[in-house]
Amino acid sequence: MENSQIALSTLTPGFTDPVHDTQAVFRTLLDALSRPGPIGVIESVLPEVRATRAEPAAFAALLALCDYATPVWLAQPDTALGSALRFHTGAPLVDEPGAAAFAYIHDANALPSLESFGLGTAESPEQSVTLLIRVEALTGGTPVILTGPGILDTETISPVGLPEHFWHERAALAPLFPCGIDCYLVCGTRLIGLPRTTQAKVN
Repeated sequence: MENSQIALSTLTPGFTDPVHDTQAVFRTLLDALSRPGPIGVIESVLPEVRATRAEPAAFAALLALCDYATPVWLAQPDTALGSALRFHTGAPLVDEPGAAAFAYIHDANALPSLESFGLGTAESPEQSVTLLIRVEALTGGTPVILTGPGILDTETISPVGLPEHFWHERAALAPLFPCGIDCYLVCGTRLIGLPRTTQAKVN
């Protein structure tokens, strides 16, 4: 009992109002994927004190999206984040990226090959991974022009800190549609959605 009390006292807290906050975060995430390009903001739904170094937008997204049936892979070890996800969502942590439904990459430079993740199947394309990739900034980098569903003409984003191979590997997955990978680029409380249907051209 004493060990349990110690563990709970050091546990990273989740949403203050789980039902309302989950719905609010989910709407922001859905909007970001429905309209790729514009920066979405996760409102203040998390307590200020967090033991995990994960970006608030990524932590909130994982809390809103994960449950006992969605394995999570953490590219960089984060005991506090792993414990919080297991406690608040029941999501199991996996050791291999290919087994994950959701993955958080805190260091984008250590992003493994996109082919190492689950891409779904023709019969069940929804069984692919969703990546949350932390970047240094969402603006100020090399311009990337986005086209595709949810974009009227074009949208231009300029994230800082993504490895160059990300855009090449992502383009190589396009012919596999409806299989593929949905991504969120996160920085602080802000994020950009990159669904598999979006084409990206680096200037």
